[in-house]
Amino acid sequence: MSLWDELVGQEAAIEAVRRAAEPGSDAMTHAWMIVGPAGSGRSTLAHAFAATLVNEGDVDQTLRHVVSGSHPDVAVLATDRVSISIDEVRELVTQSYYAPSTARYRVIIIEDADRMTERTSNVLLKALEEPPPRTVWILCAPSVQDVLPTIKSRVRTITLRTPTVDQVAALIVRRHTVNADLATQAAREAQCHIGMAMRLATDEEARSRRDHTVQTVLGLETVSTAVKAAAELISLATADQKALLEKLDAEERAETLRTLGVAPGGAVPAGLRGSVKALEENQKRRATRSLRDGVDRVATDITSVLRDVLMIQLQTGVELVNERFRAGLEERAAKTTAEHTLYAIDQIQVARDRIAGNTPPQLALEAMLIAITGRIPMDLIEPRR
Repeated sequence: MSLWDELVGQEAAIEAVRRAAEPGSDAMTHAWMIVGPAGSGRSTLAHAFAATLVNEGDVDQTLRHVVSGSHPDVAVLATDRVSISIDEVRELVTQSYYAPSTARYRVIIIEDADRMTERTSNVLLKALEEPPPRTVWILCAPSVQDVLPTIKSRVRTITLRTPTVDQVAALIVRRHTVNADLATQAAREAQCHIGMAMRLATDEEARSRRDHTVQTVLGLETVSTAVKAAAELISLATADQKALLEKLDAEERAETLRTLGVAPGGAVPAGLRGSVKALEENQKRRATRSLRDGVDRVATDITSVLRDVLMIQLQTGVELVNERFRAGLEERAAKTTAEHTLYAIDQIQVARDRIAGNTPPQLALEAMLIAITGRIPMDLIEPRR
């Protein structure tokens, strides 16, 4: 299966980039931005587009080189930290002025363009304003609003859409040996986020953690239960983050020490401690970002619960995301009003904004969950700024 096959439901976007990549195409330009909801395949399309632009023969082999990071004319910047550093972008800008070594183009991908600060974005802006003739930039972001307007005005935008439940489920079945019903359940509960759907379909612990989140929200009744639930959810997100990062951190450290010539279990010479400390600092920043991402996934699951409650309250008859929990959803819908549910949904975004502003995640979750209980009148809760 090629990368193109993993872009489910994105036929229009695929056609647009393939047409642009044709030699002599009028649709080609020096800077692109791929936007779309989480899990829609932004980075996958960026890699496939890059491979098409630099391909000189076997496109599947070129794809493998691009994805592995071994193609000489494709540079990829993807961060698992809170933000992209200005030095990282400066290095890419410098590379952008090199002529391609084997292909028609030199392609530079920034997978997380929304994580650039304004100062960092301005460094990139200069390169976009005066582009080298054979360099192509491909930026990825959730939406055009997540980058500076000056950058948005200098790129051609490709918009991805959310694939359907059936499309994601079919992809899961093709890639993994799982039951079709489980694949459909995972796709629905992941709200068609492909990466999360894959994880829910193949990881029983991930399914269990999500189920716990749903049951926790449905059981919120008092301020004390909200405070307790916030601590539990942070603990779940932390455990999830550790499960993902512990092995990666250990492998990175071992590889760094091996590269520096330090024997396993040996002491690190004083002159090399700076390199090891830099690695540890990067890992700490990655852990911070990973925890925030974990909390954000929890927030997304909570949003799906409240969305289902609202659909029941409004008697829309639409399919529920959390159909397995219909009884609990109907019970909560009967206990609250649509007005309060809408307010609670808004408080989830307030919590996200607070976390992005460096409010401790547990405090932000506590305030959010207390608002969801409805035990504090809406007009007494701090308004959104």
